[in-house]
Amino acid sequence: MNTGIRTRTARRVATAALAVALTAGTATACEDEAKDGGDGRAADATVSPTGTAGKDTAPTPSGSAAPPAAEPPSTGRTLTEAELAKAVLATGEVPGYEVTPLQGGDEPGTEKADRPACAPLAAVINGTPEPAAAATVYSTAVDSREEGEETQTVVTLILTSHGNGGARQVLASLRTAVDACAGGFTTRGADSVSTYSAVRTLPAPRAGDESFAYQVTGAVTGAEVPLVFHVVRRGASVVTFYTANFVDARTPEVPAELIRAQTAKLP
Repeated sequence: MNTGIRTRTARRVATAALAVALTAGTATACEDEAKDGGDGRAADATVSPTGTAGKDTAPTPSGSAAPPAAEPPSTGRTLTEAELAKAVLATGEVPGYEVTPLQGGDEPGTEKADRPACAPLAAVINGTPEPAAAATVYSTAVDSREEGEETQTVVTLILTSHGNGGARQVLASLRTAVDACAGGFTTRGADSVSTYSAVRTLPAPRAGDESFAYQVTGAVTGAEVPLVFHVVRRGASVVTFYTANFVDARTPEVPAELIRAQTAKLP
């Protein structure tokens, strides 16, 4: 992990971490579908899916979280960037949370995994879930009630919209990658090497058409740094929630109310 990231609050640290990944290609500063209507099987993230563009309304794959009963069906459309931006949570929609555009811009990271099986994990760390999105919007949600606390809750949101069944493939490929890369992996960029020592599945809240959560463990100056990702699909859109703990080795949490509220805003 890049030891140059040193800030006084958890908000600045976590926001800067992903901003670095998106703007400088250093993978969060760490020593880094099948056919539409398909079967939920995993595929390598470099394989382009086939199917009908703009629709992603297949039944939830077996074993994934079911949507809440009160959540209306998705339109299944591939959203434009303007539509995604309109769907981003606003400050106050989840009590206590301030939501702003991601600080540092939206240029993705460029580090590549040492093994093809781990490429989907590296893509999400870079801020670019694969297969490539038709539109992407980044934002940050901060618990303002914890302002000044070392462990202030800071969550980066990556909203992506996909055609040709790509939204389902995002989650399917991540499930496969978490299993294949449980022992860790390495990513390399033009002038950086990032090492992750472990990957594991986490419990995921009920949200959207399917959801999946996992932890990637990085290191900085010998200390473990857990990075947590909750990935939720609603129709042809995916929301990736990212948070990290740069204070100690405990697994940080993405609040379930934040996940459900953001997912429900997607048409």
